[in-house]
Amino acid sequence: MTRFRFRLDTLLKLRQSERNALRERLADALVARRVLDGRRQQWNDELDAMREQARRSGQPGTINVDTLLASHRYHLMLEAQGRILDQQEVQVEAEIDRRRAALAEGDKQVRVLEKLRERKHTAHQQGVLRAEQKLLDEVAQRGGIRKEQWQ
Repeated sequence: MTRFRFRLDTLLKLRQSERNALRERLADALVARRVLDGRRQQWNDELDAMREQARRSGQPGTINVDTLLASHRYHLMLEAQGRILDQQEVQVEAEIDRRRAALAEGDKQVRVLEKLRERKHTAHQQGVLRAEQKLLDEVAQRGGIRKEQWQ
């Protein structure tokens, strides 16, 4: 009996390796998004603290102009950082989408080869069973011929 050997096994292993690399790249992009989420949270916290500081310094009484100017500059800097974060988030989301699409394509290629391998394996098993049945039929037929000769 012949042992089953899938001729495209090397290609299947290569596709699986590529798919695993694509998974790692997607995981890296998701980590980048988590890092950006952390930065966004820090930015929000700083913006809230700056607003609270501005609210406190705007209460009636003496106003320190230098503090107001520094607060305004800090607010402008935070707004610029917020725009940069917005751009980075858009870029990271686009990259995540690209990597997800690449991973989906990689998964599809692996599944196609796995299905082909399964069909070939099933066909091989059926061929082996047919060969065994043919052999058993021949043995049974020979036994029947011998029985007739003895009678």
